[in-house]
Parts: sequence; C-alpha cells; structure tokens
Amino acid sequence: MGVLELSRWQFAITTVYHFFFVPLTLGLTIAIALMETKYVRTGDEDYKKMAKFWGHLFLINFAIGVATGIVQEFQFGMNWSEYSRFMGDIFGAPLAIEALLAFYMESTFIGVWVFGWKRLSPKAHAATAWLVAAGSNLSAIWILSANSFMQQPVGYELANGRAQMVDFWAIIGNPHLWLQFPHIFTAGMVQAGFFMIGVSAWHFLHKTKNITPFKKSMRFGSTYALIGIVLVILIGHRQAQHLAETQPMKLAAGEALWETENPAGESLFALIDQDNHRNTVDLKIPGFLSFLAYDSFSGEVKGINDLQKEYEQKYGAGKNYIPNVWLSYWSFRIMVGVGFLMLLLAFVAFMKSRKDEFKCKPLGLKVFIWSIILPILSVAFGWIFTEAGRQPWLVFGLFRTEDGVSKAVSVGEAWTTVIGFTILYAILIVFTVQLWVKYAKHDMELEPETSTSEA
Repeated sequence: MGVLELSRWQFAITTVYHFFFVPLTLGLTIAIALMETKYVRTGDEDYKKMAKFWGHLFLINFAIGVATGIVQEFQFGMNWSEYSRFMGDIFGAPLAIEALLAFYMESTFIGVWVFGWKRLSPKAHAATAWLVAAGSNLSAIWILSANSFMQQPVGYELANGRAQMVDFWAIIGNPHLWLQFPHIFTAGMVQAGFFMIGVSAWHFLHKTKNITPFKKSMRFGSTYALIGIVLVILIGHRQAQHLAETQPMKLAAGEALWETENPAGESLFALIDQDNHRNTVDLKIPGFLSFLAYDSFSGEVKGINDLQKEYEQKYGAGKNYIPNVWLSYWSFRIMVGVGFLMLLLAFVAFMKSRKDEFKCKPLGLKVFIWSIILPILSVAFGWIFTEAGRQPWLVFGLFRTEDGVSKAVSVGEAWTTVIGFTILYAILIVFTVQLWVKYAKHDMELEPETSTSEA
C-alpha cells in the first residue's frame, strides 16, 4: 500500500477507536443531569447515588475520549496537509471554536461537578451537570459542522485553489449538520441507555445487595435507550431522503443499486460483483427504497451506472466516482440490522423494568450484559458508511481524496504510525474496559462518598 491507502487506514482506525467513546459521553452527560435533577426535585437519595455511580464511569470514558481524540487533529497537518491547505479556512474555524469554547466549558464544569458535591447547593450542583452536558453536545455540533461541509459544501468560494469561507452562518446552518447532529445525539442516548442496561443486568445476575438503585437504573436506561432508538430510526429515514437529494451515489452504493429503478426495491441481501457492476444475487422488498427516499412506494432512485455517467459529465471524464460498494452496502446493513435488534432488546428491558420486580432468567441477563457492544457496533459501522460512501471525495464534488494526502510523508513513516497508533489505542481500550469493569461492579450503597471526587 502507498501513502494514500495507509493514511486512509490510519485515520479510519484512529477515528473508529475514538468514536467508541464519543456517543457514550454525549448520552451519559444528559442522563446524569436528568438523574441529578430528579434527585433535586424529589429528594430521592437513590438518584444521587445513580448520578455519582454513572458519573464515575463517565469520567473514565471522558478521559479516554480526550486521549484518543488528540491524535485526530495532528493527522490533518501531517498525513493530510494538502487537505488542510484546501480546507483550512473553513475547517479551522469550527475546530477552534470547539476547543476554545465548548471543550473548555465542558472540562471546566466537569471539575466543578466532581469537586462540588459538598461545596455547592444541590440546585447549583445540578446546574453544573447540565453545563457539562451542554458543553459536550456543543463540541459535537462544532466538529460535525466541519464534517457536514465535507458532505454538503455550503457558504464558500473557490479562490487560489482553496475553499474560502464567505458565509459563516451558512456553514453552521448546513442542512446536513441538522440531520447529522440529531442522529449522533440520539445514538448517544442509545449507547448510554444500553450501557446502563448492561451494567444493571450484571448486578441483577450477581444479586447485588443494594439492588434498588440498579432497578431504577434499568428502568431509566431502558426508557432512555428505547426513546433514543425510535428517534434514531425516524431521523435516519429523513437522512436517507436527504441523501437522495445531495449524495445519490452514496444512497445507491448503500443499496448496491446498479441500475436506475422506478419504483426502487430495498435490498435485503446481495452478492456484489463490483468489477462487473452487477449483483449475482439480490433479494429485495419491492418499492421500499422509493418509500425511504420519497415517502411513496413509487419514485425513481438513480443507479450507480447512471450516476457515474452524470458525474463524468459534471466533474470530468475518465475518473471513477463509485465508492467501495461492498463496504458501503454491508456497513449500512450492519448499522440498520443492529439498530432493529437494539429496538427489540430495549423494548423487552423496558417492559420488564416497569414491574416492581425485575424478573429475568440468567441467560437473558447475560444477553443484556453483552448488549453493551451493540450500539458501539452500530455507531462504528454507521460512521464507516458515512465516510466510505462519500468516496472518492474528501469534500463532496470539490476535492478528491487522492489530492488531500501529504506529499512529505513516506511509506515507512505511514506504516510506523499506522502500526503504532493501532497498538497504542488497543492498549488504551484494554485499560479502559478494565477500569469500567472494576468500577461498574461497585455496589452503589457501598460506593464511598468521596469516590467520585477522588477520580
């Protein structure tokens, strides 16, 4: 592999590692703030214990999220310096605001929240939890505004071979952003909800003495996850319609749709022959892709072959504008398939948690414990689909991926960083999981009063 392929692998690996933790941070901050608000309003000490317990696990997640995210920005200047030269005027502004405003706000109030349990009034302390949540989600908005420009460029002009910002408000008002952020936010609700379901199920399985706060955590987590997954599906449906308008090639690749159809069928299973631009096997639900795109069981969805011809006329002949169809198709199906499995599990957990006694067989509890992995898989493959389906563009319609890689990086340097980062991140994840397991096994009643502060 050359520098381009290695740099793409490096960025994909480090980003997927980093994204294991981001949605959990977004979802847990809101959940903790809700728990603490419930404690302030009702005086129920269980919700205070819950806020501290899940807050402790959040702090571990936040720390590893920061550690894995630092490398991301360095890659823009090292492996992707040509991309930074092209996009710096636009990409730099939201990233700077994210660091100087949102991240500082989040990290400052995390400190106040950690050390303020005995120093602030309950209402003031709950306010710091909401400020942490606001900072976390503002960070996501600013980062996603930069990524949304890569998906749907707005508010720019091309000058001297660079994209230059001409309308800041257009960039933060990008329609893609205000579909992408709600999707990530609700995915964070799902990941946090299943995290609570899984940990609570472990305590049910091991018959923890003080089980009441975990019953309430199971009820909260299952409700949170169920609401989140329903919203993810609804927002995802609207995103598919937006893709049909702005990135029809990504939609076609995600369906392995080679020829234009009207009405278009939704593919359930396909064996893809990308070299010959066809599927050797393709099982479909008639008309359902048209419904996803237009809310109607009729309507034309353009196929990959026709779009390739259109793009050659629009962007230049003789180049391939087709992404990796196999990767796009299966990453999309893993994301959606795991999503509907989570919908089922969240519903079951929700119904069981409504009862006074949470009754579940050991096998079922083990399923809930391992379900912690499901939202991680769904989010990771959703990101892979989002980025792989945009190829061969770094900035859709403006800047090709092959033009963005640094000219100063050697193959040896790229191999060294790919191997080094992969090993380093794997070690960090092992330690993170060990810390999660260690503190997740604590009984909330036995949790020392100062444990969160000591974190």
